Amino acid sequence: MSFQAYLDGAERKTGRTPQELVDLARARGFGADTKAGEILAWLAEDLGLGRGHGMALVHVIKNGPEIDGKHVGTTGPHRDGSTVLRLDGIAAR
Repeated sequence: MSFQAYLDGAERKTGRTPQELVDLARARGFGADTKAGEILAWLAEDLGLGRGHGMALVHVIKNGPEIDGKHVGTTGPHRDGSTVLRLDGIAAR
């Protein structure tokens, strides 16, 4: 599954856009220096998200919405349409 698909799935599961989830993480003090395990634990405990959805959010929380272009335009299961992930929610597309 692509990064974007995981973010969209997290939105469906929580009812919050990826940007809202990033904002919640920032309000908790999570950022680039936060260990992934700490963020994953919060996402699981408070929002019921599993590791796949959680790791996509960890990437965005720690690194921002840009991803490596190696999967863009490929046919593999992890392909994404762009190197910039959409955080504004499914309804905004």
